[in-house]
Amino acid sequence: MDTHIKHYSDKLEFETDSWDLHTALTKGEKIVVVDARSPQSYQEEHIPGAVNIPHRTMTKESTAHLDRSTLYVSYCDGIGCNASTKGALALARLGFRVKELIGGLDWWKRDGYKTEGSAVKKR
Repeated sequence: MDTHIKHYSDKLEFETDSWDLHTALTKGEKIVVVDARSPQSYQEEHIPGAVNIPHRTMTKESTAHLDRSTLYVSYCDGIGCNASTKGALALARLGFRVKELIGGLDWWKRDGYKTEGSAVKKR
């Protein structure tokens, strides 16, 4: 049982879902949501308040302005995309505390949370 407990504890240490992220953001927890996709994808649609740092551009220099005491949550389109994993890995290698949003933008929207961007239909 100890290996099972460690496995699931580790998963929760490194991943979050849209409900937990939305709840944490609503409570005002110190989290920066990072859209690790291309600038074009971000411009079209993203989680409100997210910053766009494409995983390919994450370097010591490009992240020097970021607060290392903050938790960063990396996301991309969803399960068919691995930009969130690449972004989380890059941020972790640079010394940031990071989690990956499982299901990405797709599951965020499926859970009924709003998005913003040029491709979002106005209600």
